[in-house]
Amino acid sequence: MEWDYGYEESFKVSDNGLFVLNEGNFQYGNASLSFYDPAEDSIYNEVFFRANAMKLGDVAQSMTIRNGIGWIVVNNSHVVFAINTSTFKEVGRITNLTSPRYIHFVSDTKAYITQLWDNRIFIVNPKRYEITGYIQVPNMTMESGSTEQMVQKGKYVYVNCWSYQNRIIKIDTETDKVVAELEVGIQPTSVVLDAEGKLWTITDGGYEGSPYGSEVPYLYCINPETMTVEREYPFEYGDSPSELQLSGDGRTLYWINNSIWQMPIESDFLPEKPFLEDRGTIYYGLTVCPKTSDVYVADAIDYVQQGKIYRYDASGYLVSEFYAGIIPGAFCWKNEK
Repeated sequence: MEWDYGYEESFKVSDNGLFVLNEGNFQYGNASLSFYDPAEDSIYNEVFFRANAMKLGDVAQSMTIRNGIGWIVVNNSHVVFAINTSTFKEVGRITNLTSPRYIHFVSDTKAYITQLWDNRIFIVNPKRYEITGYIQVPNMTMESGSTEQMVQKGKYVYVNCWSYQNRIIKIDTETDKVVAELEVGIQPTSVVLDAEGKLWTITDGGYEGSPYGSEVPYLYCINPETMTVEREYPFEYGDSPSELQLSGDGRTLYWINNSIWQMPIESDFLPEKPFLEDRGTIYYGLTVCPKTSDVYVADAIDYVQQGKIYRYDASGYLVSEFYAGIIPGAFCWKNEK
């Protein structure tokens, strides 16, 4: 696609706030980046395009911030952009990726980028914006390869393998090798690390007619040292839970399953009532402010028009709502620690 054209706009925004990644429609090249200032209750849309005079690309998947630089993973454009998080100006990019999903920093000079349709996790030097190597994932073909979110405890990085997969893998960051794996239910969608040092993942169970099969989804609590399941929580068949998130103190889980649900990590049972009721629309993205515990929910509406973000306080009271871009699906907090 064509990257460069148009007029560059200058920005200088708050040191605190929330980036919203708007996926856009697959193969339409209409992904975008928004920035929300909670203190001012103000939203800036299309900030990447306005600051750089070029489109963000096709399917904005995720974003991570390190040392004042935001790393935006654009899945179907096979690129990761690095931007200044105050001006939104591009400062570099990593290219020649297969189908990037998430980036995780091991150090200032080494990061991992997971991929869809690739049985490798790419190793990159973010200082030089260069691919330096690969982590081969065992028992995974190139065609069905899928690695997703990453969390780190000590020297180990844990990754959920999602599309047509059923594993959590453990990587030694000193050797860049997969050293252990754990089979869970069909298609673990996300992974988080709680305040007690336990891993949690939630599976979507696949779908009726899938060549990989379908089953009841599960929420799992995993011991990362032994790579064993300590607790499991079954959903109903036909449920499709996703977007597992943690509160700032790491003691409350949140997820989407039509409605928005929350559960203390000590709970022995899934909650009976949702935290936020289904509004009869499409809840697509979710995040919890690490500082205030405000809950932000992205509504894709119809996957065509601008999506909407609902901001609730920790008690479930609606604080604010605003429009972002097309299919808002992921969030990234700026200095809200």
